[in-house]
Amino acid sequence: MKLTRNLKFSPALMSVIPLVNVLFLVVIFFAMSSRFVLQPGLAVTLPSSSFTLGPQHNAQLVSILSTPSPAIYHRNQKVTLAELGERLRDPHIKERALVIRADRGTSYDFIVQVMNQGLQHGFSIVLATSPKSQ
Repeated sequence: MKLTRNLKFSPALMSVIPLVNVLFLVVIFFAMSSRFVLQPGLAVTLPSSSFTLGPQHNAQLVSILSTPSPAIYHRNQKVTLAELGERLRDPHIKERALVIRADRGTSYDFIVQVMNQGLQHGFSIVLATSPKSQ
């Protein structure tokens, strides 16, 4: 008695399976690696400190770059000091914490001006630092 096969072998199917497998692994890799971003925003050289605070949840992040004329960035957009005050006035902001990430070379007077904008709108201020290297 001779047995016959009802299912035909398709060689194209054997080349698609590894491709689907690789694409699935790439999607998983990007999904997992996106969770490793700790702080969004600009690259700022923070001053160092031996004291640390816990993470601030849903805090507003302001970055100050010390270029010849200091630049303020809020939500990754360059703003002026007056525009920052308008943005912080938004009533939809529930968590009233403001994290200021300022370059080491930024003048103290300019940082205080940004802090005053936050304090004027009822924010608690946190100055970001990097851990002290040993």
